[in-house]
Amino acid sequence: MSGGIGPSSEISLPKEESHEPDVSNAARKTTGKPPIRRSFFNFRQLNVLAVVIVLSASGMVSAEDFAFVIFSVIYMYYLSKVAFPPTSPHSHPPVFGEKNTILTVYVSVAAVIGLFLPIAYIFEGIFEGDKEGIKAAAPHVFLLASQVFMEGVSFAGNFSLPIRVFVPVFYNSRRIFTIVEWLRSEISKADEDYGGNPMRLYVGRALAVANMAFWCFNLFGFLLPVFLPKAFKIYYRSNSKIKD
Repeated sequence: MSGGIGPSSEISLPKEESHEPDVSNAARKTTGKPPIRRSFFNFRQLNVLAVVIVLSASGMVSAEDFAFVIFSVIYMYYLSKVAFPPTSPHSHPPVFGEKNTILTVYVSVAAVIGLFLPIAYIFEGIFEGDKEGIKAAAPHVFLLASQVFMEGVSFAGNFSLPIRVFVPVFYNSRRIFTIVEWLRSEISKADEDYGGNPMRLYVGRALAVANMAFWCFNLFGFLLPVFLPKAFKIYYRSNSKIKD
């Protein structure tokens, strides 16, 4: 939430299956066990894929957002072939290790703010008949669910660390624009003109503000200054060791 929410599946929803470390040749010789294979479609991948499909079928997702997701898939494979190919048959272990309490809490907060509450807000809006609120929140949820799915693809597909960084940075950058539109839509609803539940009006505004603050910090305070340098350092160090 890694910015499935964050950086690749490091900041994805809690208990990301991709947190197992790679098994080296030496370890395999010692233990006699084959390397761990990651399944392409796990339970979380299927869940977020269902969210993507439902929102797509609802007609609340624009053609631009569809095009963005398709382009991200094509460009991810292009970068992997041209600029950042895998440096070994096995993907790198998570940048921040397998057990990190602060990261776990951060991921949980990201999941609640970015996915669970907005999804609940959308479903509640269906019963309230708040079409504007649903339409404004849907693009963010669609792109975040797509991001979580693509983060899983980047791990299961054994892509290099720079590619795993590319997914959350690329999607997080795009989602900030959708959150801005969501925030504008919520603020533009005048209290006296809003015919629905007044509490929903304030909840929608609070959710939009919370997502704007969280994902701006995630991009500019974590992904770019912290995760990106660490990931590239590991990648290029691994490259230099292979060449030596």
